Amino acid sequence: MALPCPRCGLVHQCICSQIPNLSDSHLLLSLLMHPEEIKRDTNTGRWLKEALPNCETYIWQRTQANQDLLDRINQKNRTSFLVFPAEDSLTDTQAIEQCEAQGTTPHFIILDGTWQEARKMRRKSAWLDKLPTVTLSTSNITSQYQLRRNQESGHLCTLEVANVLLSSLGEQTLANQLEQFFLNYMKVYQADKSGHIWQKKQ
Repeated sequence: MALPCPRCGLVHQCICSQIPNLSDSHLLLSLLMHPEEIKRDTNTGRWLKEALPNCETYIWQRTQANQDLLDRINQKNRTSFLVFPAEDSLTDTQAIEQCEAQGTTPHFIILDGTWQEARKMRRKSAWLDKLPTVTLSTSNITSQYQLRRNQESGHLCTLEVANVLLSSLGEQTLANQLEQFFLNYMKVYQADKSGHIWQKKQ
């Protein structure tokens, strides 16, 4: 019996060689990950960690703040934003423009989990309250994510959120590379779970 690739987790068709190298990106990103998300092979945040040079992951705990993430938030010459909708949220474009005016680097924090888990993380993490929030400009974007059932309409997966931020930073070429990998990965993943290799149609 074939064993899964230790990196991408696929059995019939490894896609590690297709993970884009976005080393030119200036996107400063932190993923605050729900403990349950670590166990899911449908998690898309792991590809951001692989592809982006300035992406770090941190595990959320209900009872205490993540000190490593706090240290990253408190580094000089950056402004941190929590990507989560709120009445007083800035748009991603406004957040970037604000940083340009202040001479700081925008640092975006994404709550990585299901939408239900993300709401719980936000509600139970008072230490995040001091951060300004950002609502993405996604009115004309439809999620392409197809690996989980019963997803709420209007929400993007973690990788798609990062793609919007890349575009807002003017890194559209890199966003296109990440999106192409994402769309291909979903097809390969679905074929792998069905027990075969995905054959691209000619």
